[in-house]
Amino acid sequence: MKKLIYSYDKFNELISMFHIDKGYNKKIARIDLTNEKISIEEIDDYIYRMYLGGRGLGAYFLLKELKPRIDPFSPENKLIFATGILTGVPLPGLSKYSVISKSPLTNGFGEAEAGGFFGPELKFAGFDALIIEGKSERPVYLWINDGKIEIRDANHLWGKTIKEVQEEIRKELNDKLIRIASIGLAGENLVRYACIINELKYVNGRSGLGAVMGSKKLKAIAVRGHGKIKFSNEEKIHEMIKWFSKNWKNFPNVVARSIYGTAIGINALNKVGILPTKNFQGGYFDKAEKISGETMKETILIKTEGCYACPIRCKRIVKGKPPYETDPDYGGPEYETIAALGSLCCIDDINAIALANQMCNAYGLDTISTGCVIAFAMECYENGILTKNDTNGLDLKFGNKEAMLKLIEMIAKREGIGDLLAEGVMRASKKIGKGSEKFALHVKGKEVPLHDPRGKTGVGLAYALSPSGADHMQANHDPTFEKESEDFKPLGILKPVNSLSLGPEKVRLFIYAHLWWSLFDCLGICKFPFIPHPNGFIKINQLIEIINAVTGWETSLWELMKVGERAINIARCFNIREGFTNNDDDLPERFFEEIKFGPSKGFKINKEEFYKAIEIYYEMMGWDKNTGIPTKAKLDELDIGWAYNAIFK
Repeated sequence: MKKLIYSYDKFNELISMFHIDKGYNKKIARIDLTNEKISIEEIDDYIYRMYLGGRGLGAYFLLKELKPRIDPFSPENKLIFATGILTGVPLPGLSKYSVISKSPLTNGFGEAEAGGFFGPELKFAGFDALIIEGKSERPVYLWINDGKIEIRDANHLWGKTIKEVQEEIRKELNDKLIRIASIGLAGENLVRYACIINELKYVNGRSGLGAVMGSKKLKAIAVRGHGKIKFSNEEKIHEMIKWFSKNWKNFPNVVARSIYGTAIGINALNKVGILPTKNFQGGYFDKAEKISGETMKETILIKTEGCYACPIRCKRIVKGKPPYETDPDYGGPEYETIAALGSLCCIDDINAIALANQMCNAYGLDTISTGCVIAFAMECYENGILTKNDTNGLDLKFGNKEAMLKLIEMIAKREGIGDLLAEGVMRASKKIGKGSEKFALHVKGKEVPLHDPRGKTGVGLAYALSPSGADHMQANHDPTFEKESEDFKPLGILKPVNSLSLGPEKVRLFIYAHLWWSLFDCLGICKFPFIPHPNGFIKINQLIEIINAVTGWETSLWELMKVGERAINIARCFNIREGFTNNDDDLPERFFEEIKFGPSKGFKINKEEFYKAIEIYYEMMGWDKNTGIPTKAKLDELDIGWAYNAIFK
């Protein structure tokens, strides 16, 4: 295959000494895989200040450039990798980047963030974003090295696991420090919830963006960069680095996450009765202790790792025990993975769950959707809707770990019933019929994460109103706000709000947190160090100080919240243009029914109150209360009036 190299000469001459001013390069690369053309575009400072990068910049390009109603697997779809202006700043939690595209799972706005090292490396290599267009005739990978971009043949990589791809590219390019984001068999086979993985364990997990990458025959993106971020106020940044390094261990919530990882949530949620169990039929798993973060630490954890420049090191590295021995290079399971492939399916073996996590990483499968799809199939089997004639002889009863592991392989390879389940629960249930639809828990086609909104109603609002479908990373979860805290007050949250409330006070609280978290995805921020929380680590106004020290701006909380709001509104406009309506801002019927067992037995969401809360949300956001369409005045106020016209293309 012809190898195409684009070289930006002046940039390369200065590469050994260049600095990234204000936290961004002002350069994006546009890669046309159909025609093997690469171009570099200069982006105006105004665009960075309006969108900051990440989700905001990706949504801007997607709505501006994508033709309406295209097939997500068509060459016309765009796949956008975007760093934020803080990506790569050597402070805790500033390693994130976003991938944005039209989702093959929802047919709407698709987005997923990942940490690790790939995002900072892309920025250090000279680019703030990549816009990938078209479709290659054969498998390829991109090699981005200090301002140069090559499209390279990947026939020898097609069909290989994530680890095999990483090892072969590093050997081929003779550099062990190359950072690689790639897809596995699931992406190649267009599994609608395939993901993109860097460093074998940091995952752009949701929305099926690995399948978009696979549809373009793009196996991987390899990046190496030597650029340095030049801070406007170097002294302030170094002062903050020292403070954070010295003080993070003084915050119990941060220390607990460092010791036990996100899996510390297993026992905590089980205790109050909202640990999703048996496909959300109940909220209590009597074997939860066996799969908890505490048990993982005492049994299979061998070390911890962290993302770029983060001392918290919340990433688990495990070695499962035979017969479920695992490769530590693939990391270890997070809370969502343990709940999805554990309690949701009634699996109580941490070793089997660790192997399931490894298989998902090796094949490039989103563990949340994978666990939900398997639990859906198990409930269908339990109710006689699926039989062994449908399951290739698998006994899909809840708790069958061997069946769970086999299904992961079948889904990635699209074999037998795995071919059907690779479509996700919405499409699978429509094909199966027979009442299976009530077991298919999704919003806008995306499987529900492992937090039961019957015990924290703001999470229900997040699921229903997230532009990318059900997503637990849209705002703080409700228990955070049950105690008064100085940490919340800069956002105007001055008094506690009950977790089960659905009144105007909850909607208002959700909106403020929603805008703040949307901002995180524009900046390139991991939520965990920055979550406003009683005894929280990094305070709201400290983030403003960081941004100003990096950029030299005089920004404010007001301006930043508007960036978060702008990103949400653009994504909303994209979905409306693609055919979504207010009827899609809903929850599965199961959450309007009572939790069947556990300490929270009997809890349910009041449907009338929930729909009223959605209407209040529309009005508070400046959207039409009947349709959920942002008003022209609201979009003009956000300086994106063009988005209103884009809706009706």
